[in-house]
Amino acid sequence: MLTPLALLLVFAGILVLFFFLVVVLPVRILAYAYRKIGVRPRYMFAVLLLSLLGSVINIPLFSMGSMVVAINVGGALVPIMLSLYLFAHLRLRGRMLTGTAIVAVIVHSVAQIVPGAGIAVPMLVPPLAAAGVSLLLSFRQAPPVAYVAGSMGTLIGADLLNLHRIAEIGAPAVSIGGAGTFDGVFLTGIIAGLLV
Repeated sequence: MLTPLALLLVFAGILVLFFFLVVVLPVRILAYAYRKIGVRPRYMFAVLLLSLLGSVINIPLFSMGSMVVAINVGGALVPIMLSLYLFAHLRLRGRMLTGTAIVAVIVHSVAQIVPGAGIAVPMLVPPLAAAGVSLLLSFRQAPPVAYVAGSMGTLIGADLLNLHRIAEIGAPAVSIGGAGTFDGVFLTGIIAGLLV
C-alpha cells in the first residue's frame, strides 16, 4: 500500500509526463518542422499561436444565396501568409507553383462533399502528395516546397475548386480552410516538412 506522499509523487510524475507528451514534445516537433520549412525560431511561436487561435475565427467574405462563405484565419489566412513569405524569400517559385498545382489536382480528385459537414479529404493524402512532389521537384530544399505545395494545394484542391458545389453542403455558412480542411492544411504543411 502506498503512502499519501508516495501517491502524491506518483500523481505529480504522471502530470509531468503528461505535460511533456502533450505540450513540450509537440511544440519541439513543431519548432523543428518550422525551422526546416524556413520559419525563423523567433517567429515560430507567433505562427503556431496564430494558427491554433485563428482556427476558431472565420471572416465572412461573401454570400451565395442564403449561404455565407467565410475564410478561416488559422486554416487559410496564416498558411497563405506563410506560403507567400516563403514564395517571396526563396528562389523556388517555379517549383512551389508546380508542386501546388500537382497537389491541388490530387486533393481535388479525392475531396468529397459531406452534406451538413463540409468537404472531406483523406487526412494522409495531402501531406504524402506534398512530400513526394517536393522531393521530386527540389530534393535539397524540399521542406519549404512541401509546405507551400501541401497547404496551398489543399486549400485550392479541396475548397476553391469545389466552391461551385458548396450548395450541396446544405449549411448556413461554410469556411475556406475551416472545419474539415483546417486539420488538413495545418497538418499537411507540418507533416510534409517533417517527412522530407
